[in-house]
Amino acid sequence: MINKLIILFLAVLLAFGAKAQYVMEQDSSILLNNMYIQMEVNASVNAIYNAEHDKVEKDFKWLRYRFPNHPLPYFLYGLNEWWKILPEPSLHPDNEKMIAYLDTAQFYAESMFEKDEEDMEAAFFLAAIHGFKGRFYAENQSWTKATFAAKKALDFMEISKNNKNLSPEFLFGDALYNYYVEWVPEHYPILKPVLRFFEDGDKELGVKQLTQVAQNAFYTRTEAQYFLMRIWALDEGELQKGLQLSEYLHETYPQNAYFHRFYARLLYTAGKINDAERECLEIFQRIDSAKAGYGGTSGRYAGFFLGQIYERKQNLDEAKHYYKRAMLASESVEEEEAGYYLYSIYHLGLIAEEQGDEELAKEYYKKTKSKASRKQGVHKNARDKLKDL
Repeated sequence: MINKLIILFLAVLLAFGAKAQYVMEQDSSILLNNMYIQMEVNASVNAIYNAEHDKVEKDFKWLRYRFPNHPLPYFLYGLNEWWKILPEPSLHPDNEKMIAYLDTAQFYAESMFEKDEEDMEAAFFLAAIHGFKGRFYAENQSWTKATFAAKKALDFMEISKNNKNLSPEFLFGDALYNYYVEWVPEHYPILKPVLRFFEDGDKELGVKQLTQVAQNAFYTRTEAQYFLMRIWALDEGELQKGLQLSEYLHETYPQNAYFHRFYARLLYTAGKINDAERECLEIFQRIDSAKAGYGGTSGRYAGFFLGQIYERKQNLDEAKHYYKRAMLASESVEEEEAGYYLYSIYHLGLIAEEQGDEELAKEYYKKTKSKASRKQGVHKNARDKLKDL
C-alpha cells in the first residue's frame, strides 16, 4: 500500500497539460499550447495508464527528436517509467531511470527559468518535476530527499498560482494538498514537526475539489480519479463510491495491473464474492502468462482472496492452493510482515487442523508466530492454537 505521505508531495503531479495550456493562452511559444502536441500527449498518457509502455516510448522518441531542449519529452518519459514501476516495484530494480529522465527535464526547465523568472511554463515544469521526485523518494522511504523535493515543488507552485489565467484543472494540486496535509498528521503524528512548515489544509474541501477535477478535467482527470478512488475506499468509508470508480478505471484501462487488483480488492471487501473470484482468477492467468505489470504484489492480493473464498465454500484443496500462492507471491516481493502473508499461513494451519493433520498445523502456526510481531492479532491467534494443540 502506498504510504499516504507520498501524496503530500503530489500537489502538481500531472497538471502539466491543461495548466500550461491556460497559463498564457495566447502565447503560442508555449509548447503545451500547441494543439497537435496536446493531442499527442493525451494519447500517450492514456497509453501509459493502459500499460502500453512500448507504444508510449515510440511516441515520445518523436517528441524528443522534435523538441530536444524542452523539458516536456523527458518529463513524459519519467511519467511512463513511474507507471511501469507502480504496479510491481520489485520487477524494476533499475527504477532510478525515472529520476534520470526527470533530472534531464529539470535541467531544461531551469535553463528556461534562468532566462525569464516569470516564465510560467518553466515554473510549472519545475513544480511538477520536484513533486514527482518527492513521490518517488517517499515511496522508497527516502524521507529527507522527499521533504526537500516537496518544498521545492510548492515554491514553484506558488509562482504559478499568482497567475490569474490558471486553468480550473489546477484544482487537482490544491485538492491533494488540502486533503493530505491534514490527513497525514492525523495518522502519522510523528510527522507533525515536518508538516508545521506547510499551510493548513481542509480535507472536506480537498475531496470536493478532487471530485470536480475527476468529473470535469481533461488532462488530470484520470489521476484525480485514481486518488479519489483511494480516498473514498480506504480513508473516507465510501466503499461503494470507491468501487464504482475502480470498476470504471479497470474497464477503461484493462491492462493496468494496479487498477485491476484494486478493483478485485474492493469487490471482495464489498462482498461481491463471485465477481471478486472472477477477477482474481484473471489476475493469476495474467501472472502465469507473464503479462506486463502482473507479479508478486498482485499475486499476494489475489491469492489470499481466493483462499478465503474457497475456504468458505469448503473447497479446501483450492483454498490451500491459493493460500500457498499468496505465500510465495508475498515472499517474492519481500512482504512477509503483511497481513495477506501472515493470514495465509495461519489459514493453512486451520485447514490442516480441520483435515486432521495436527503436526502440519503446528508447523504453520509456528511459522505464523515467528513471522508476526507480538502486536499483531494473528500472533495471538497462532499462539493460542499452539496451546490448544
